[in-house]
Amino acid sequence: MNEAHLIIEDLKNGVIKPVYFLSGEEPFFIDQISQYIENHLLPETAKGFDQMIVYGLDVNLPDLILQARRFPMIGDKQVIIVKEAQHLFKKKSDHEALESYLNNPADTTVLVFNYKYKKLDKRKKIYKQILKQGVYFESKKLYESDTLKWIVATVKQMGHSIDMKSAQMLIDFLGTDLAKIYNELNKLNIIISPNTAITPEIVEKNIGISKDYNNFELKSAIATGDYIKAQKIINYFSANPKEHPIVVTVAILYNFFRDLFVYHSLNDKSQYAAAKAMGVNPYFVKEYQTAARRYPMKKVTRNIAALKSADLKSKGLSSGSMTQKDILNELLFVLMH
Repeated sequence: MNEAHLIIEDLKNGVIKPVYFLSGEEPFFIDQISQYIENHLLPETAKGFDQMIVYGLDVNLPDLILQARRFPMIGDKQVIIVKEAQHLFKKKSDHEALESYLNNPADTTVLVFNYKYKKLDKRKKIYKQILKQGVYFESKKLYESDTLKWIVATVKQMGHSIDMKSAQMLIDFLGTDLAKIYNELNKLNIIISPNTAITPEIVEKNIGISKDYNNFELKSAIATGDYIKAQKIINYFSANPKEHPIVVTVAILYNFFRDLFVYHSLNDKSQYAAAKAMGVNPYFVKEYQTAARRYPMKKVTRNIAALKSADLKSKGLSSGSMTQKDILNELLFVLMH
């Protein structure tokens, strides 16, 4: 259970703080906490009177603090949610106004700041005050390996299970955008029966990601030296460029060979030690072990250079009249020969 879920569990159990300062690079968890407060803290009959949602660009701190000092109209508490709060703190007096409020926050107000893509300076007084009076949450961007764990945990909370290939297919197709991934998982949750094991076939049928023609299978084909399979996948990508943009494929393959470079440099190549050093899920270490036998360090270095060149060509630099198919075919030949 991550920190966002712990905060939500506290809210469910009636542990409610006067101030929630939700900051950081990953907006999904900020939205998750904020939406729970918005949807569940007050009864529907009170929301029209005692719940206010404002935006950082449209308000100023002194007026917001005045509102926070007021008593609720019909209930025991009022909720004030400040979205895009990163635009709110424009001058020193704004910090001073919040510092003054945090010295004695109203116990009848729940004040929520959605401070996205930024974080507070933890050396400042305001940070220490928030920790003392409320909740400071810092939402960190997840690496790919952490996103895999998050997918598995989220699916488990929904009452299902998912294999690593299916989870990786989602990441390769959607990136590490947690909001997009969650939306797709939520759709699956509505469609499939309880206690279902989510497989590549289910992902293909309901999300539209081919279980055979995707970047996961392409990496696997390259790792094992299956040129014919890799060529079929490349041809499929070339015929469906909108669903399989070349920049994404090149980036995924670049990351694969970059991690393979790290694997070659390790003294301890055991599964869990290698996974930790490379920042990947232990499930995928076997693929790197296989690839390392086929691609020695010298070839890995050459392939990384080829991928950098392909990236430039995919963006129209030094590509001449080459199409996406031409660039991918040339790249595949260089990588595997």
